[in-house]
Amino acid sequence: MDKLKAFESFVSVATRGSLTAAARAEGVAPAIMGRRLDALEEHLGVKLLVRTTRRISLTHEGSAFLEDCQRVLADVANAEASVSAGGIKASGHLRITAPAGFGRRHVAPLVPRFRALHPDVQISLNLSDRVVDLPGEGFDCAVRVGDLPDSSLVSVRVADNRRLCVATPQYLAQRGTPQLPADLMQHDCLTLSSEASQTRGWAFRVPRNALGQDQERTLSDAGISVAESGREVVYLRPRGPLDCSDGQVLFDWCLAGYGIAWRSTWEVEREIASGQLVAVLEDYAAPPNGIYVVFPQRKHLPLRVRLWIDLLKHHYAEPQFWQTGVSA
Repeated sequence: MDKLKAFESFVSVATRGSLTAAARAEGVAPAIMGRRLDALEEHLGVKLLVRTTRRISLTHEGSAFLEDCQRVLADVANAEASVSAGGIKASGHLRITAPAGFGRRHVAPLVPRFRALHPDVQISLNLSDRVVDLPGEGFDCAVRVGDLPDSSLVSVRVADNRRLCVATPQYLAQRGTPQLPADLMQHDCLTLSSEASQTRGWAFRVPRNALGQDQERTLSDAGISVAESGREVVYLRPRGPLDCSDGQVLFDWCLAGYGIAWRSTWEVEREIASGQLVAVLEDYAAPPNGIYVVFPQRKHLPLRVRLWIDLLKHHYAEPQFWQTGVSA
């Protein structure tokens, strides 16, 4: 039995969830993949997969073995890369996941560029707004936006992201430009619906020692809560005639002139640069959060992942990229 080939076949079947899909990806008959798995299970003396006509699932032993196999294959790829073309030739299968909206705009366009630089790398991009289990689902890394939960994953910050209030010039000409966060209560604000994620509301930074009693009373009347301990961040729950659970729809409504939206700079930078949207209340914008690449703890990070992170850092560091989608 070719152990390395058996490991690769097992990982392919386990991550794809289908014997047929794994066989198609490798260009062999499903029966060949089945024989490899049978030989591997016989060699190990344990059942790794439960196979039925409808689905394939991992046993407890199979789940543990999958992570070990992925690590072994990554180490082999690293060893090959270290002696290939002076250690600068990446190869193997790079599996990336990213949030749907951000991924469409700022990850997907970079995948072909990376492939052009590293033609021996096969790339799979998954766009999903759920938090993907990287090691459990066989992904090398994820691009994530915003504050990260505590986890065993390693994170690399590749860019900053701010949230801004934006509107079209036509809307502002008709309704006026808000000067204080509290002024938003007099505007049509496009908000995420109650079941969506912005539970605390829109965040603004208002130095508390700069607020007079009248302003604090105005903020309170407007439903803005000043954070505890004298911190500068305040939260507003604006109201308006339109709300939606999908951020892309809010962006589209804003671009159509239906009101003011609170959106990430990664989503509106191009439209601000082109004059389609205008940022308001910039002096009160909350501190930025981050855009990260996260990956499982590994002693040796595969070369293809390191080079992918370097590519993101290079493009994301250039303001022109966020405004036009193109950088040097």
